Amino acid sequence: MSKIQEIAEAIEGGKSKVIGGLVEAALAEGIDPLKILNEGMIATMGVVGEKFKKAEIFVPEMLVAARTMKKGVEVLKPKLGSGAATSAGKCIIGTVSGDLHDIGKNLVAMMIESAGFEVIDLGVDVPADSFINTLKANPDTKVVAVSGLLTTTMPAMKDIVGAIKNSGQKGFKVIIGGAPITQEFADQIGADGYSADAASAAALAKKLAS
Repeated sequence: MSKIQEIAEAIEGGKSKVIGGLVEAALAEGIDPLKILNEGMIATMGVVGEKFKKAEIFVPEMLVAARTMKKGVEVLKPKLGSGAATSAGKCIIGTVSGDLHDIGKNLVAMMIESAGFEVIDLGVDVPADSFINTLKANPDTKVVAVSGLLTTTMPAMKDIVGAIKNSGQKGFKVIIGGAPITQEFADQIGADGYSADAASAAALAKKLAS
């Protein structure tokens, strides 16, 4: 089995204790760090995401896979050229003001990071100003991901998406998600995309950023 395959299997199996050693061994063999990142890690998280969508695995398995990849990326980062590890661009993510839920948002952040983005996580209870100021400070942002779990915060999500869209900043797409959110609501408030789960959010972010 090739080292890339071993890395892929370790990530899919959530073997966080061995991933660092496997990445180091692959680097010692002279395997290109970008090949390890793209083929061994990002592609594997794509497979994990697909399995999640088909209900072959569930949130805990997806979380441990994403955490394992994160550990592998930490070993890989010093070997990657600047910007190579974040080849997909930047993504700003946060839960809307009035909502303190972060489990779904955290999972989406991990999956989007696993897809090759540099993630700027603003946390929970995030007002429109924070999204806009972060956008201004990071003009190379490709995706803004807005999360909300409470029906009562849907009006806040509408206002925040509207404010981001009218901020005068360019070159990014806004995606939304959360338990009460639907594609219909996304269309209504002018979001560029909606996803029902973390795996779909990562695929959507990649599609919109390309």
